[in-house]
Amino acid sequence: MDNWDEIRTAYQVARKGTVSGAAEVLGVHHATVIRHVDALEERLGVKLFQRHARGYTPTEAGHDLLQVAQVTDEQFDQLAGRLRGQGAAMTGDLVVTTVEAIAPLLIPALAAFQHDHPELAVRLVSDQRLFRLEYGEAHVAVRAGNRPDEPDNVVQELYVQRSALFATRAYVDAHGPLDLEGDFSGHRFVGPSDESHRASFFQWLRQTVPASRIGFRASGILGTVNAVEAGAGIGFAPLWYAADRPDLVELVPSRPDWDVALWLVTHVDLHRSAKVQGCTARLKAAAATWP
Repeated sequence: MDNWDEIRTAYQVARKGTVSGAAEVLGVHHATVIRHVDALEERLGVKLFQRHARGYTPTEAGHDLLQVAQVTDEQFDQLAGRLRGQGAAMTGDLVVTTVEAIAPLLIPALAAFQHDHPELAVRLVSDQRLFRLEYGEAHVAVRAGNRPDEPDNVVQELYVQRSALFATRAYVDAHGPLDLEGDFSGHRFVGPSDESHRASFFQWLRQTVPASRIGFRASGILGTVNAVEAGAGIGFAPLWYAADRPDLVELVPSRPDWDVALWLVTHVDLHRSAKVQGCTARLKAAAATWP
């Protein structure tokens, strides 16, 4: 009784009355139908059908088994319908993961998406750890850097984040403009606590500015940006971040080698679900308006 395929085959033989009719419904060869019925009868030790020229007629034991099979088949159909409905529903959890520095960029779009779908619970998880979409740890990931290459993931370019060197107006008034051809002796800079940080602009800073001129270090991009806003020195800020902060003065415009690509990543098994499609569409629409 542990092989549903054989029971389902027997059920279809009973419904159709012939091996060929059951084979057509199941999409298998008629020899497979015969093999399933024979194996099931042998396993149960009882005849389920009387064979005759016009086809198969259930025995009393066959009727008993097939009544259960009919109920089970209907329950599987109902379950399949509910599961398909879940795929089309804007309900339950929607987990989005990204790095902390990008979270403020995503929050307005995600908040608007949740507002439009109040039965959806959005969870934004900011973490340096790479969440495994294939294990169901998140529905959508926004990743920075090189194009992700994990198998079974759908990867789309979302945005190119451009950064420039900024300082506060008070800093510029006190120290003047920045000359990249000079010795930087009249300036101080803000850098990352992790001197091996992989961001391309931090690598440029390490290669270009003497360590003695980096007077303040902070963890991560948001930490260094906050230090720049506090007047600690010159440092990098994404253009989208600086756009709403008039006290930040751009000292060196963005350069292509400081750009960071953002990637929208979903798993192939969930990519077509309604809430994942809706979320990714909302993020792409928002990205088209970002500086």
